[in-house]
Amino acid sequence: MFPRREIDSSYAWFRLAVSVLLSAIGGVGMWSVVVALPAVQAEFGSARGAASLPFTLTMIGFGLGGVVMGKLADRKGIVLPLLIGAASLGAGYVLASLSGGLVSFAAASMLSGTFGSAATFAPLMADISFWFEKRRGIAVALCASGNYVSGALWPTVIQSLIAAHGWRTAHLAVGLFCLLTIPPLALLLRGRSPVRAAGTPVPAASPHRVALRPDVLFGLLLVAGLACCVAMSMPQVHIVAYCGDLGYGSARGAQMLSLMLGFGIISRIGSGFLADRLGGVATLAIGSFAQMVALVLYLTMDSLTSLYVISALFGLFQGGLVPSYAMIVRESFPAKQAGERVGLILMMTLLGMALGGWMSGAIYDLTGSYRAAFANGVAWNGLNFLIALFLLFRSPLILPRLATARRARSAAV
Repeated sequence: MFPRREIDSSYAWFRLAVSVLLSAIGGVGMWSVVVALPAVQAEFGSARGAASLPFTLTMIGFGLGGVVMGKLADRKGIVLPLLIGAASLGAGYVLASLSGGLVSFAAASMLSGTFGSAATFAPLMADISFWFEKRRGIAVALCASGNYVSGALWPTVIQSLIAAHGWRTAHLAVGLFCLLTIPPLALLLRGRSPVRAAGTPVPAASPHRVALRPDVLFGLLLVAGLACCVAMSMPQVHIVAYCGDLGYGSARGAQMLSLMLGFGIISRIGSGFLADRLGGVATLAIGSFAQMVALVLYLTMDSLTSLYVISALFGLFQGGLVPSYAMIVRESFPAKQAGERVGLILMMTLLGMALGGWMSGAIYDLTGSYRAAFANGVAWNGLNFLIALFLLFRSPLILPRLATARRARSAAV
């Protein structure tokens, strides 16, 4: 079907399409916990902070699993991690449907995240980056958008299943669906990129390479990833519960989550075009500032119409943040380190989602409202933006201009 399995070939685009579909299916592990939160809290009689624990453990597992599955993909190819992921998703959701308490439900959710959904995110992003050169930014962004396709579709589906059949039956149905669909799609991705097979390094003179020591740059990226996703988690994790508290109902919140993540797809695709032109660092800075603006809007308005509008804006603003980290890694580090470094940064973003999801619930329990939780998100976002600005001033977009300005001042003196 594809005689030329080369970089930037039609086969590369075929792999990208399959990867997006796999990410959209496997990403259910991130979003089902959010939608089921009110029903699980009601059945087990838990406080809001405790009911957020399954999401927190899922995100921790998702982050750690991304590193493990990424290393496995580097050694054995992408197919084996995906098959393990299908089995883990199936087992996790079946066990969740049978859970007798919050702890067993959280453990089952963590299984789905650690070895299930994790296999369909960071490893796929790293893998697809080796199949593109000219359009690597848009390819990575499209692959990352599969997770948002998942977020746009699954919440409404799961909410409908919960309303019609209960959360236990909904989890059982999702587990069986993953078992039936992921393995045949995974087998379509057999074969390794010529770049990965040859171990070709990224060019030392990458046009968007950040002028910092590798360990300093990587450390800053880890902190930035954590901070941006602590902020990002506030609306994504708690919008359903927030709408319920305001009297709008959980169904409205699920619709807002789907709207948020649907517009996130547009954001991720747009960020890919930006990254191909401006580089990953500039794309990160733009997205960080825009996300902070949306969080401030959540603080100032809470009418039903305004929440729909702000949720759409939040999705449109923040979707490009995570793919930007993958682009920065490919621009500033050797290709042979891509899988591990992308996995570690995405682990920090997911730990940020986990920390932020729990933190927002705990702040709610302490204060009785989400206002302080949104303010907490703005503060974490500010840290991310400061790091992005610093990296931008060390990038080829700004650094040569600063050097020229210094020379001009010296000459004038």
